[in-house]
This record gives sequence, C-alpha cells and structure tokens, in this order.
Amino acid sequence: MGEERRGGARHRRLTITAVIVGCLGLLGVAVFREAPASQAVEFIPVGHWVYHVADESAYHVDGSTGQVDARVSVPGAEQDSQVAQGDGSGFVVERKRITIFDSSTLHVEDAVDAPAAERPVVLEVAGGPYLVYRNAGQVVRLGDPMATVAAGGPVTDPVATRDGTVWLHRIDTGALCTLPRGATRLSCPARVEQRHQGRLTVVGDRAALVDTTADTVSLVHDDGLGTTRPLGFDAPASARVAASDAGGRLALLDTEHGTMHLVDTAGLDGRPESAPVEVELPADGEFVGPVAAADVVAVVNTAGNELLTYDSTGEHRETTRLPDKEGEPRLVSGEDDRIYVDSPDGSHVLVVDGSDGSVLDVPVVVDDPESGEEPGASEEEPDSQALPQGPPSTERPADEPRKQREEPRRERTPADEPPADTPPPVVASATPPGAPGAVSAVAGHRSATVRWRAAADNGAPVTAYHLSWPGGSTRVAGSAGQATVTGLANGTAYAIAVAAENSAGRGPAVSAAAVIPLRAAAAPAVNIPAQFGLQPVTWNRPELYGGTLVHYVVSVTGQADQTTAEPSLTLTSFANSGATVTVRAVTRFGSRTVTGEPGSATVPNPVDFPSVKITRVAWVVAGGDRLAVTVDVTAESTPTCEVSVVGGGNASGPCSGTTTLTVPGVTANPATGAVQVSVTASTTSGFASVPVSWLGTPEPAGGGGGVVLWLGPGVLAASHWWTNRRRREERTR
Repeated sequence: MGEERRGGARHRRLTITAVIVGCLGLLGVAVFREAPASQAVEFIPVGHWVYHVADESAYHVDGSTGQVDARVSVPGAEQDSQVAQGDGSGFVVERKRITIFDSSTLHVEDAVDAPAAERPVVLEVAGGPYLVYRNAGQVVRLGDPMATVAAGGPVTDPVATRDGTVWLHRIDTGALCTLPRGATRLSCPARVEQRHQGRLTVVGDRAALVDTTADTVSLVHDDGLGTTRPLGFDAPASARVAASDAGGRLALLDTEHGTMHLVDTAGLDGRPESAPVEVELPADGEFVGPVAAADVVAVVNTAGNELLTYDSTGEHRETTRLPDKEGEPRLVSGEDDRIYVDSPDGSHVLVVDGSDGSVLDVPVVVDDPESGEEPGASEEEPDSQALPQGPPSTERPADEPRKQREEPRRERTPADEPPADTPPPVVASATPPGAPGAVSAVAGHRSATVRWRAAADNGAPVTAYHLSWPGGSTRVAGSAGQATVTGLANGTAYAIAVAAENSAGRGPAVSAAAVIPLRAAAAPAVNIPAQFGLQPVTWNRPELYGGTLVHYVVSVTGQADQTTAEPSLTLTSFANSGATVTVRAVTRFGSRTVTGEPGSATVPNPVDFPSVKITRVAWVVAGGDRLAVTVDVTAESTPTCEVSVVGGGNASGPCSGTTTLTVPGVTANPATGAVQVSVTASTTSGFASVPVSWLGTPEPAGGGGGVVLWLGPGVLAASHWWTNRRRREERTR
C-alpha cells in the first residue's frame, strides 16, 4: 500500500511538472518573444517569509490567499531574524549568521558568518537579495554569484529599482552611489550638497534624492542629479521618507509634529503637480514607517499598537490592532505590491493590499510538539500531504507542489476548532531581548553619548547592553539607559548600534543616526603690541582637536569682522577707546565647519589716532613764496603736523585744534596759479593720521578767496605735470 502511494505521488509530481513546464513555456513566448534564446525567465517573488521564534522555523505566507504554505526548520536563530527570498533559495539573516535553505526542498543547505555584527537592511530585488550593513558600509549580494562590495564608509537606508540596481548614500562624504545588478564595484555619480541632509527614495522606478535642508526632491541619474522640484513644505531634518512612491505621491513622515505629507512627484516628469497632502496622525503617537506599495502607504503607531493604512490621496483606509507582543514590528514592502507587517516574534503577519489598503491578519500558529501527532494531519486523511487551511507547523515534503495562488481562502468553521480536551498551547521559554527603543547619539570631543529606552526582556532580565560601531564595541550594565563611547576620531561619521542581552542571548541591534565627533578649536592667546596700529596683533596657533584650519575670524569692537589665514593682522581703523580684539579659529571636520572658542585682549591704553582737515590756504604776502596753511586737528594729545607742497616747500610744527603753519619756498603753477598741499598729523607715540590733500588757487594776501579742489589720499595724479616741470627747471639751474 505504501509503495502504491509513493508511485502515485511520483505520478502526480510528473503531471504537475509537465503542467508547470508548459505554462512557463507559454509565458516565455508571451513575455520574452524578442529576447535571445539564452535569456532566462525571471519571476517576481510572491509572498513573504517570516521567522517564528517559538517554533524555530521560517514560514512562507502567500499574500494573495492569506495562507501559510511552507515551513523550513531553522533551529537556534535569534529573535528578530529576517528572512529574505531569492531565486530558488531563502536566507535566515541573523546578526552574526546567515542560514541558507532551498526553497524547493525546504531543507537547510549551509550557514555562513555575517560580514558585520549588525542588523542589515534587506532588499529583495532582481539579482539579489541584498543585505546592506549600514554601519560597516558593506553590501552583500546573496544572488548567484554571492559577493561582498565595500561602500567605503557608513551609509543611510538603501533603495533599489526593479532592475536590481541598488542605490546608497554615504554619510561621511554625501556621495550618492549605485551598484548595478551583477556589479562588484560602486560608482558615485552625484553628491549631496555640503551640510545638507538627504534621503534616497524611488519615484516611478527611478532613484531620487529628498533634500530635507533645501526641501526639494531630485531625480538621480548615472551622470548626476537631474530634475529638481520643491517639496512644497518645510521638511525637518529628521523626516522619514518612504523607500518608494505610492501612486505618484511620496510619503514623508514628520515625527516631530505627528504628520505625514504626501508629495506629488508629477513635476519630475514635467507634468502639472498638485500641492502636498498633509495627513494628521494620532496624537502622542510613536511611529514606524512609512512604507509604500502600489497605491498605499502604511504606518505603525507603536504607542497605540495599531497599523494605519492610507491611499495615495491621504484618505484613511483601515486601522488594525496589532497582536500584543513585546518589541517593534517590522514593515516590509513586498515585490508583489503588498506590505507585510511582522510581529516581533514572528507569530503574526498582517498583509496589506497595495491596491486598496485592506488588511488581512495571518496567524502563524505553533502546534503542540507533545501531542504525539504529526501537525497538519487528520484522522480521516492520514496520508494527506496537503497543508492545513490555516497556518501550518510542519515542513512541506520536498516533492509536494505549493497550492495554486488563486485558491480562495477558506473560512474557519466549528469543525476546524480543536476539541475541548486539547492540551493548552506550549508556553515558550525565555528568548533574547527585543530591540532597544528611541536610540539616539550626541557627538562630543572624540566621543559620543548614546541614549536608549529599555528593551523588552522577553522572559529573562536584561543583563547587558552592547554598543558597537565601526572599529570598536563596548558593554554596559543591563540597567543602563545611556553610555559614552570614547576613543573616536574627530571628523569621522559613526552610526552606533545598541543591542540588549539576557540569558537566552543577544537581541537585535538598533542604530542611532550617524554623528560626527568634533570639538571646536581652543581659544587663542591674543597679544596686542605697544605700537598698536603700527605693529600687527598676534596670537598663538590654538589646539584644533583634529580639525583643519579654514581661517581666523578677527573682531574689533564696533567694526566688521575680518578674516586671515595667518596668526597676525595689523588693525588701524577703529575708535580711540579701549577696544577689545577677539580672535576665533574656524575649523573643518569633513563637510562641517565649526567656529572655535574666542580669545580676546583689550587695548591697554586709548589709542591716539589724530585726525586732520585743511580749512584754509592763503598767500602770506602778495607775490611772495610763503603760504599760510590752516588746519583743524583732533587728537587726545598735541601732535606734530607735517605740511608739504608739491613742487617745493615744507613746514612742521605742533598743532592742536585750529592751527596755521607757514610754508616757505612755494611756487604756484604759472599757468593756473594752483598749488597742491598735503598734511599729516602724528603723535609722540608714533600714531599718524591719514594724510589729507588740498589742490587749488590759494587766497590772496589779506583774504578774498581762491579756487579750491579738495583731494583724498589717492587723488594726487592731477599735479604730476607740475612736479615734473619743477624738477626739470631745478636740473637746468
């Protein structure tokens, strides 16, 4: 009898295989008629895998039917493990290990070490799946062939287009990099503007950048940034951006104000665009998401333990209560245009329809291993190999085909309920802790202070928290809610991850937003010389703490700031009072510039800079060569005035207030009768006024007025002809 059953099973397998091959052949003709004969047909992954912690198994949920149709036993995987599906293989991804199983035989084939001890971002796309380790800057392709690609530094959340191209944003340099399908090296065609915050996304299956500093969205091409359009609202730097658009609108979640904005992206294609739609989220909520698929956006409110779905117009579709489980649920956008929401322990999956936002709750039930019966089998049909019409708990035999996707979901009836004497469900033992909440970091000098909320203990007290970052790790007590990481390099970006540990193991790690340790330059010691105004103000080169000097900013009381790259500057133009000179060093750490601590000094004595003005020029005697020059001098002491006449004649003497000095040996221009006079006043301390000049016809002896032309310090060229003529006459005498 058993042999007959095995023969019948083989016959069924052959029949089903023939049908599948025939269907695939028709599909290949219909879809790939123009393709070369060697081109393989690719399938979009349907459904979603989830790891059930209590059952130590990975289950496959068919999103179209709401059925659990496959199970793979993967003992020992940690809580919050992710399951990725590829072409013919599945991968249970832990923090330190990746377990590979065959999607057809549903048996584990291999296990490899993860390249970094952190929770990666999973991308299920053509040529993949991909695992992106953001802190370590590593991209692992799990497709054929497997490969690890170095990003060169920490990255933000990645995105991917349907052709299998992965896009990354380097935190430290701002570079926007692409990894085409099958490539083993990144190319970086664009860069985020310095000191701007940006998030990558996909709009119309094209990579795009949301700049939350400039409040814009731009397409990203292989040769740089393309069309740019305004978001239409003031986006905070902390805004969360969906990895793809929903019905042509891009979702941005403003956690600070509890709102979600749906931005019309039609303008990127030159089409008319409408204003953003603002969606009010529940007050006092704490949100995970947004995640988009087809025409729907989903957000989880962890404070209210509920899933919210909206269509692309912002209309609320459904609110679904989440199962009461410790930890944070995970939202995944499936390649089948559905959104899957996993409970932290993998016991429930909510399936969101991407077309209308409806939600289907799929429980992943664990059968009692002590019942002595094979889970999924019935007394009436002991030989049946079909999985039950609810979540199964056994492995599907390798030779059994999956149920057809179009099979309608059967409602449970009273006959499906277990008998009254069914033993109670098994209570799972303690599992590793959940993820820490609200992880944040604040940079300091070669350090960063990290804070978090306590993780769920999952049945055993949390004994420690582990902090890890590129190049180091540390461990603190389980009662801690913050820790300071030291020994970091100033100017380097760090994304620090926190994971909780209890007696059952270590839980999932959560990373804080990347921070750049730095310290402003120390205050320079400013030295003001005794001959201030004639000699430069100097200062020492202060400690820069790993930064690169940009320049010094020099400030003087009542004056505009000046900059210099040298540790000295001559200052002359400011009021004659006890002025304060302040110097700050400006340094650069990567893309950030920081103004240092101020160093200052006060001028010890008021600076006596005299000022002078020529008020009258007249001949002393008609027809003579002596000229009377009257000046008005302002100074805190009595300076000496130096008077010179172009072409001959000089005089000097004390001057204070209104003073007249007589200059002998003056000869006027014979053609015009004009002379040019220059006056400078200087103090005994060596401080001199700005020279002033006068050009005109002196007043005749006894008054009467002359023609006057006042000159500034730079307007002297008009008398060069007269000076040259006098010199020629002197040479001929």
